[in-house]
Amino acid sequence: MTRPTFQLRHVTDPGDPAIAAFGRVQEASYYAPDMLIPPEVFGDLITRRDPAREDRLLVAQTPDGEVLGGTLYALLPLPGDVRGAVFNSFMAVTRAARGMGVGRALHRATLDGARQAGLRGVFADSVHPSRQDAADRAAEAATGVDPAARRAALHALGLRTVDLPYWQPVGGPDGGPLTDLDLLYHPLDPDEMNPDEMNPDDRSVPLALVTGVLRAYWTGWLGGERAQAEAQALAGRAGNAERVELLAGTDTPAYWAGSAPR
Repeated sequence: MTRPTFQLRHVTDPGDPAIAAFGRVQEASYYAPDMLIPPEVFGDLITRRDPAREDRLLVAQTPDGEVLGGTLYALLPLPGDVRGAVFNSFMAVTRAARGMGVGRALHRATLDGARQAGLRGVFADSVHPSRQDAADRAAEAATGVDPAARRAALHALGLRTVDLPYWQPVGGPDGGPLTDLDLLYHPLDPDEMNPDEMNPDDRSVPLALVTGVLRAYWTGWLGGERAQAEAQALAGRAGNAERVELLAGTDTPAYWAGSAPR
């Protein structure tokens, strides 16, 4: 059986049916879809004009228009040498399209977007299996995704774990922080090399880039004052170091290493 071909397309029209189609893909592919950005918000995001943030929706479609996957990401430029980076809000591929290279194509296009905008790389976050409870593991298994395999796939794409105690400020129990996520990063510097080919001294990321990008990303959801406070708290948890080590994408930070599932 011949696998369908696909092409990538940025969605720019808030009335484009690909928005709802990608919403269905992400809902089917993630074990906690109520925690994701709802597709009814996508139209506002992709048409908003803000020099501090540009959201883009990229989809992979067959020639007859079927959406096989997509990714929603934000370009977040920062002043001076920090430059900024992309934060990838979510990437998903249908079960039928897994193994076709859709995710890799989407990620490469996101890296190209970062490069063309003069940004330093791409951030994302991902659940680590060591910190999932039994209910979450069962819910994820129902989507056909193995969390350890997902982290291995993200590592293969070039994403690396940022070695600091990251969490999302909201979304957890009683509205508190969501703490089962790790922050990942794919650097374009130095010389746009694969992270595995870098000099050991370069296998790190400036803390100012991490906190600056997260502050810019969180501002849209939390407001400037709260986002700034959360970014400062993250810097404090990281020891206010100048740079933070990058680990294998399959690893969890030292802060969490060895923690048992809840």
